[in-house]
Amino acid sequence: MVSKKIKPTTIEEYIDAASPESQVKLWQMHQCVRESAAGASESLKWGMPAYSHQKILVAYAAFKHHIGFYPMPSAIKAFAKDLKNYKTAEGSVQFPLDQRLPLALIKKMVKFRVKESREGIIKWKS
Repeated sequence: MVSKKIKPTTIEEYIDAASPESQVKLWQMHQCVRESAAGASESLKWGMPAYSHQKILVAYAAFKHHIGFYPMPSAIKAFAKDLKNYKTAEGSVQFPLDQRLPLALIKKMVKFRVKESREGIIKWKS
C-alpha cells in the first residue's frame, strides 16, 4: 500500500512510497512491463503506475496483501487458464505478496496488450 502522506508524481516515487514488502515486487513489475512494452510512456493514472502506447496498456497498484494488475478484460479473458490460481475480476488480477510474481505470464499479458493497441483493439483512454 502506498503511503497517503506522500503524493507520488512518478512511478519511481510511487514505488519508493510503498511498504517495504511491496517495493521489491513493484520494481520487478516495473522492469517487466518496461521490457515488454518498449517505448510505452509511463505515468500515474488514478494514482497508480500506468503504461501507455496511444492509450493505456496496463496499470498496477500496491495493496496490503497483493499487487493489483490491470491489463483490461480482454487480457484477463485471453489468459484465464493461466490465471486460474489467482483472484481475478473483469479487468484485474491479484498477485499475493507472499508469492513470487509470475513475470513470464505478466510479460505475455503486456505483449498481448501492446498487440491489441497496435491493432486498434483498445478502449481505455490515456
